[in-house]
Amino acid sequence: MFPNYYTGCAVWAYKEWMGGFYPKGSKAGDFLRLYCERMTAVEGNTTFYSQPDAKTIERWASTMPPGFRFCPKLPRAFSHQGKLGPFAAEAHQFLQTLAPLGDRLGPLFVQLPPTYSPEYFADLQDFLTQWPRQVCPIAVEVRHLDWFAEPHATRLNQMLEDLGAGRVLLDTRPIYDAPDTDDDPQVGSERKKPRVPLQPTVTAPFTIVRYISHPTLAFNEPYFHDWVPRLCRWLADGHQVYFFAHCPQEVFSPTIAREVYHRLQQAGATLPELPWDRVARQQAEKEHSSAQLSLF
Repeated sequence: MFPNYYTGCAVWAYKEWMGGFYPKGSKAGDFLRLYCERMTAVEGNTTFYSQPDAKTIERWASTMPPGFRFCPKLPRAFSHQGKLGPFAAEAHQFLQTLAPLGDRLGPLFVQLPPTYSPEYFADLQDFLTQWPRQVCPIAVEVRHLDWFAEPHATRLNQMLEDLGAGRVLLDTRPIYDAPDTDDDPQVGSERKKPRVPLQPTVTAPFTIVRYISHPTLAFNEPYFHDWVPRLCRWLADGHQVYFFAHCPQEVFSPTIAREVYHRLQQAGATLPELPWDRVARQQAEKEHSSAQLSLF
């Protein structure tokens, strides 16, 4: 249904979305279903903190519709303990537990800590070489600044390209370019994200973009102008794009994802109607019909 472009947020269970993104009075048990009716992918942030049991995965699989994509993070119990190599077997087992998701399983990504430097290059290469990419594509997010400097940047990109592994593109510019005031919403958890250079390089048939937005839509303008033509080029070249919107005020994340989707459509990208737009249109039509009937 969405062969090239998937979009969404980091989570689906966010109660402050009720009355906006979700209908007022929605139950927590319905959040995943409601989310899937509006977005086309979710960044599996939950798996970073704990591994879901079989019953939970079965419930996800029965709720996520065909065409939806769940992009899990490798648990930090494997990615944040030094080398990746010693946890290769456990990581493969984790992937096996996700098998019930079937074609709803999108690329898995490994978020490496700032302490994981290019000194671990051989470890990363060995881990990715062993990864069953034919079962599940994999992408890597690096945070140590030396990965962004030469010769490490070119060496990393070449290795990822050789192995068909993606590079997660983390864009934190909006939160670091924001005015630094006492009540600035960026001062807090989101500014704990690393201030790393953006290297918009595609190393695989797909790419994952993690856009950390400013909660004020207008402040994102220069970054939208930067991203939309680039995303259009990648889509035109046949790349699969996963675009995840984050925000210091999470209530705005769905709106950011939707805005980028609309701008891609306006720029000429061939994208179907966003499910959220369809739901909103159907709701508006229902309300209009009810209003018309009330006249009689």
